[in-house]
Amino acid sequence: MRKIFLIFFLCLLVPTLSFGEDLYEEQLDRGIRNSEPYAYVLIKQAKTNPSEAKEILKKALTYAPDLPAVYFELSKASFSLSSKGIFETIDYMIKGITAYERNFWWSFTTAGSLFMSFVISFILAMIIIILIRLPQDISLLAHDIKEIRTKAGILLLLIFALTGPLLLIGGMLITIGLYMKKVDRVVVYLYLLFLLISPLVFNTATMFFQVSASNKLKAVVHVNESKDNQYALSILRDSNDDIELFSYALALKRDGRYTEAIDIYNRLIEKRPSPQLYNNLANCYVAMNEMEKAKKVYMKSIEMKPIPSAVYNLSQVWRETFDFEKGDEYISYAQRLDRNAVSRFRTIFGRNPNRFVIDEVIPSSTFWKYSHERTADNLTMGLSIAPISFIPVASISFMILFAILTKRIKHRAFRCKKCGTILCNICEKRILWDQMCPICYRSLIKLDELDARERVSRLLTVYDYQTKNRNTIKALSFILPGSAQIYTGNIMSGFLFLWPFLVFLFILVTNSIFIMETSYFSHLWLNVSSVLLMAIVFFVSNIITQRRLAKGWL
Repeated sequence: MRKIFLIFFLCLLVPTLSFGEDLYEEQLDRGIRNSEPYAYVLIKQAKTNPSEAKEILKKALTYAPDLPAVYFELSKASFSLSSKGIFETIDYMIKGITAYERNFWWSFTTAGSLFMSFVISFILAMIIIILIRLPQDISLLAHDIKEIRTKAGILLLLIFALTGPLLLIGGMLITIGLYMKKVDRVVVYLYLLFLLISPLVFNTATMFFQVSASNKLKAVVHVNESKDNQYALSILRDSNDDIELFSYALALKRDGRYTEAIDIYNRLIEKRPSPQLYNNLANCYVAMNEMEKAKKVYMKSIEMKPIPSAVYNLSQVWRETFDFEKGDEYISYAQRLDRNAVSRFRTIFGRNPNRFVIDEVIPSSTFWKYSHERTADNLTMGLSIAPISFIPVASISFMILFAILTKRIKHRAFRCKKCGTILCNICEKRILWDQMCPICYRSLIKLDELDARERVSRLLTVYDYQTKNRNTIKALSFILPGSAQIYTGNIMSGFLFLWPFLVFLFILVTNSIFIMETSYFSHLWLNVSSVLLMAIVFFVSNIITQRRLAKGWL
């Protein structure tokens, strides 16, 4: 069904073209070097015809050399246990990852998937820390409030629940952070730092969700990555933005509307001249067979900054006007600038204006800037009712308050490590060895201070308490890496297992959301890597937990 859909889509996209070599040549004549829809059709054909899969996929690579999916499919088709098969698989995999640099939508969706995975998993990790620690630490806070009534003011932090989940999490982390060890309080400061940069985080998240639906961005990308011209001609017609105008002029030139393209390039040059603009303007003159005018404009481009395309194009014009000495001079110059670029230019050479000279296009890095500038108001996705600008102010206030509280509050309640009894410096003036309650101390250290019946009863209580704790730790370690460490009060070490595991887990989810616009292909290599890394984190966390339990760690 998907194969039929893709073929139907391709037929709608290029209804007048036939498949095979005619399609390839006609696409190049129209300035299209990445026929992705047809490449996807060939990938589908390769899957249904395993015996000829490699040949079909290599053909797909010809039609779409910047499409990572083709390289990944070739990597799978080339795999075998022989040394040649392994090296070919690795080589195609590396080439596929490298192709991300030349394919904006693939790099955009990958970045979106990774970014959202990091953000969502970070927030969720903090929530899990609260859920694990709060039942234990809230009783310590209750004990402190009972001893010193003024400590009830700490609960005022929870009033931030009215402003949304983000600040509520911050307030709760500060509350339980008072009972963390010094090194573990870094986790609280990490979350407060996240709140401080939250406007930037939400602005970036908004960009990933909104920009992917932008028709103008799609049109700009399609033209500059040589995928399509007609969409840009319909969408960018009345644009005023420089990037959109540049792309529209490029589409006009490829469509044979040279006079209109020249007018736009001249307008852009008046505003901000560049070698790329002069190069593309000169290409229009070449298409109109005004070679002398084209030579002058190419020279203006080279005088500003020598770029391989302009130097190569000038060599072509000199050859076309039968000055082969000048042509050889400039082709050598172009090769010195970038030999690989000249080789790419020669592979598509033809008499058609879109192949005889090379157009400059907007680099992918500019698409990112373009996307960011056109991001609308930040979306908080329901995580904050208060204005987004309020969150950094609250974050700074939280940091100052937490630093003051941790410094001023000297005496905090704690649990007996043997039986779990809650103590503090007020109700128990003398802190015994290893933070034990008096009864456990007398039962385990001062053996002569309790009779045998009381001592046995206390030892059974300690044994039951520690057995329950051990069982809880074992269960948590198998449910979620890092949760066992968090439960035992080693918050920072637990977080360092928990967060990476959640990141890899959410990559599998976000990869199903951030998919390419015209395909059913996602970043399979990223999914496989995430599953492997999840397994590594899970087993390492469990091994460490089991070893420390064997040593009597609670």
